[in-house]
Amino acid sequence: MKRLLLGWAWLMGVGAFVAAQQPSEYKAHAGLVHALVFSPDGKLVASAGFDGTVKLWTYSNGQLKELRTLSGHAGPVYSVAFSPDGKTLASSGVDKTIRLWNVEDGKQRSEIKGHTDIVDGVAYSPDGKLLASASADKSVRLWNPADGKEVKNLGTHGGTAYTVTFSTDGKLLVSCGGDALVKVWDVAAGKELKALKGHEVGSTGAVFAPDPAQLISIGQDKFLRVWDVNAGKETDKLGPCPDDPYGIAFHAPSQKLVTVGYAGNVLWWDRAQKKAIFQKKLTSPAYCITVTPEGNAVLTGHDNGTIVVTPLMGK
Repeated sequence: MKRLLLGWAWLMGVGAFVAAQQPSEYKAHAGLVHALVFSPDGKLVASAGFDGTVKLWTYSNGQLKELRTLSGHAGPVYSVAFSPDGKTLASSGVDKTIRLWNVEDGKQRSEIKGHTDIVDGVAYSPDGKLLASASADKSVRLWNPADGKEVKNLGTHGGTAYTVTFSTDGKLLVSCGGDALVKVWDVAAGKELKALKGHEVGSTGAVFAPDPAQLISIGQDKFLRVWDVNAGKETDKLGPCPDDPYGIAFHAPSQKLVTVGYAGNVLWWDRAQKKAIFQKKLTSPAYCITVTPEGNAVLTGHDNGTIVVTPLMGK
């Protein structure tokens, strides 16, 4: 009898393990989920929804639990970013504003105005002293989050500026645009350094990986392009993706590079082999992706208002 019970416990354990490897879906927003980001300590997740809200979630052991809803934007929310100390959350959207929220109680601290169209992307500098934004008005700007004042209008893209990303040392800012360009800006000098040309159509995102000299971008041409930032040259190309990649993330501790596309394909890329070593087709179009603190799963935001947690199973 004891042996039978042990056998049953083992089978239950295997069943739990198998179940844990399947994607978990959470209903998050009444509209599509356009952005997801972990807090610096990895305990919270912020989501941006086209229902006009920002939501905060607790994250532990692959499980999400809704903590609170932040309401204030007059229209869809496009982007969210935690300050480096994790105390403030920035969000931006269709109402042309950037809003700063107190993470502890969910109250709005300030509203930043200046853009004349949708603010598609926001990002904090590593020291938290600057906030960068990208907009459908084509401009890329720097702000002082302490007082909400514009520090510098860096310049423009030939189309919508979609995303902004700081280098790990904070010296460079990268923006991606509908003009297919990936632009590199000198933060201290407040000027454009380089316009990286290679994507055939709009560039939708970029990450520094693993150092400030190397950049990886994605575009609607379905390719990931690797750049030597100092030389301003493309050094490698991965792909093509099975769909238009809209989200890209790099997890420094595990060196995982992941993307997600409009058809719902989650891909984990091996840069040496120049191919995906993991692919999972999800059921709804996806717009964003982030890697869990442990590096063993990804969170993706979807057209149907869900957040999906997908374990990464290496080959």
